[in-house]
Amino acid sequence: MADKKNYYEILGVDKKATPEEIKAAYRKLAMKYHPDRNPGNEEAAERFKEINEANETLSDEQKRAAYDYELEHPGMGGMGGMGGFDGFGGGAGFEDISDIFSSIFGGGFGGGSARTSRSFVGEDIQREMTLSFMDAAKGCKKTFSYTRNEPCASCRGTGAKDGTALSTCGKCQGRGIVQQVQNTMFGRTIRQMPCPDCGGTGKIIREKCPECKGKGSQRKETTVSFDIPAGVDTNSYIRKKGFGQAAPNGGTPGDLIIIFRVEPHKIFTRDKFDLKLDLPISYKTAALGGTVKVPTIDDTFEFTVPEGTQSGTIFTLRGKGIKSARGGTGNLILRVVVEVPTKLSRDQRKELEKLDDDLDLKQYEKMRRYSDNVETLYGEKPYVK
Repeated sequence: MADKKNYYEILGVDKKATPEEIKAAYRKLAMKYHPDRNPGNEEAAERFKEINEANETLSDEQKRAAYDYELEHPGMGGMGGMGGFDGFGGGAGFEDISDIFSSIFGGGFGGGSARTSRSFVGEDIQREMTLSFMDAAKGCKKTFSYTRNEPCASCRGTGAKDGTALSTCGKCQGRGIVQQVQNTMFGRTIRQMPCPDCGGTGKIIREKCPECKGKGSQRKETTVSFDIPAGVDTNSYIRKKGFGQAAPNGGTPGDLIIIFRVEPHKIFTRDKFDLKLDLPISYKTAALGGTVKVPTIDDTFEFTVPEGTQSGTIFTLRGKGIKSARGGTGNLILRVVVEVPTKLSRDQRKELEKLDDDLDLKQYEKMRRYSDNVETLYGEKPYVK
């Protein structure tokens, strides 16, 4: 086992992980390293291949049991390699050891009852969709078209003509796997492999469907409509059950996973369900106060700016943000930006200078504090008339 990859480490799960934990870890990593999200990235493509290889083994009960045995018995020559079977009751032969493997894999090696062939699940499809800021914030309905392998309607995905029943594979007796026994200088080695006759399905198609040529699926354009709830953001996603790739032998189709990318807004930014807005006001409004119309995602409302508002002041208006599909609404956060005029006429300049001369330094709180500190530290007044 030294030269084999550790599938548990690849998926980042414990050896005692449940099937649900393995499935969740696989989906998370597959989404991260999928080639569609990493075009031209060979390292990501190799990682994606490893992740699928690990999931294929650990998500199958029989394969996982075989793999775990190899982990616990390294150097035993593959699945069930026991040297000369010493220590199993006086040199036990093939018939004795088959009982042990029967308990692991289901069914013995000769004449045992065939296990039920495993059900197949099609691959998931991941696609991206771009949403406007408002569609994401308020929710909307979208229609999405893509190409996939759809289950063949004629054979109902079985690959057999007219959907007729499949025959049990005679070579593997419906198990989908066959055992190969080899005698080596180290003893008898038993290996499992997919049945070459049925490809591991346990079933044989006697007469192929003429529509799909026995594949069980056809490449078609699929259109799906769905509701997008309010409050989705970039990297949010929706899963549509059964709209992924078709599965072989009439199995369950995979899912369609649509990942959202939200476009920026011209004036709003967002933090989860809070809306943020820079509110520019004039020097006069900041000094004397006034009323300004402020937008939300639905309309506008009148907001009163208090007298003496400083640039950078934050106002939090509760319940005027983005509604969550799970309940509750975020806030609207206003940050005041006092805009100073860049060009003044001669008369305006004189009026402003007169105003500044008339105002005592005591009327400027921050300037006064700054002036006192500079004078204390350096003995000089910072503001020169």
